[in-house]
Amino acid sequence: MATIDRRATTLALAHALSAAERGLAVIPLSRTKLPALRSPHRDDPDPLPCHGECGRFGHGVYDASTDPRRIRELFAAAPWATGYGIACGLHPHHLIGVDLDTKSGTDSSVALRELALRHLFTIPDTVVVLTPSGGRHLWLSGPPDVVVPNSASRLAPGIDIRGAGGYLVGPGSRTGHGVYETAPGTSRLAPAPCPSELLRLLLPPPRTHHPGPSTAGRQGQGPGQGQGQGLVQFVLAAHEGQRNTRLFWAACRAHENGIGPQLTAQLVQAAVRTGLTEREARSTIASAARMTAPADRRH
Repeated sequence: MATIDRRATTLALAHALSAAERGLAVIPLSRTKLPALRSPHRDDPDPLPCHGECGRFGHGVYDASTDPRRIRELFAAAPWATGYGIACGLHPHHLIGVDLDTKSGTDSSVALRELALRHLFTIPDTVVVLTPSGGRHLWLSGPPDVVVPNSASRLAPGIDIRGAGGYLVGPGSRTGHGVYETAPGTSRLAPAPCPSELLRLLLPPPRTHHPGPSTAGRQGQGPGQGQGQGLVQFVLAAHEGQRNTRLFWAACRAHENGIGPQLTAQLVQAAVRTGLTEREARSTIASAARMTAPADRRH
């Protein structure tokens, strides 16, 4: 059995490195499809929010990387891993996963086709991953300035969405139920752009914004500040349970667009207004800066 596990780990690492060559950030997964490395803070009496700032592995999707050296280190720390996860929402693909489940008692593929007919969009040819249970994962690419949240059956019964802060089980992964495989004819495709009509359905409804006395003071902002106001508003619209995730991905977008330092104060202020402490907000933003830094500056 140990020989089979070692072979599965070796294959998973090989597939993960291949995915990283395509710009997909990866983490090792166990047979349960969960991140293979446990949190280093699990025994702390009063753990503080940490997305990897401590420098140790075990922060789930926040460990994801395209750096081959880091990926090998992750798998070396998890020799029991038999699969890998692909982080969604990251540059350059800004991956969105459409998970068509078969366990909900409904035909999720039919539900997606009905949505497409109703809202006048077509699912383009793209990467399709077949799951051991008979489901399918469709890979789509999102715009760099849009953060798609995770959801379960919100779009339709049996259709789950993997977006910011989520991950997809990569093809070639072995789980307790079988192996994930790329559908014939799709392995060489790049994730296709998400249709705009579908993208609109995936985003949370915007909150009504009432301009206040400070609106006039925003005139005359520099290019970086004006470009980042959408990210600030996205953080302000966060509900409990999604505040850290929204802040993290807004900060990632800001750093990818070169306005991270200029926007930090506004993002912190917005996060505090949603209920985070300033310390939590700055910690999350620092993690985003580390995640989006060039590979040679992450170590």
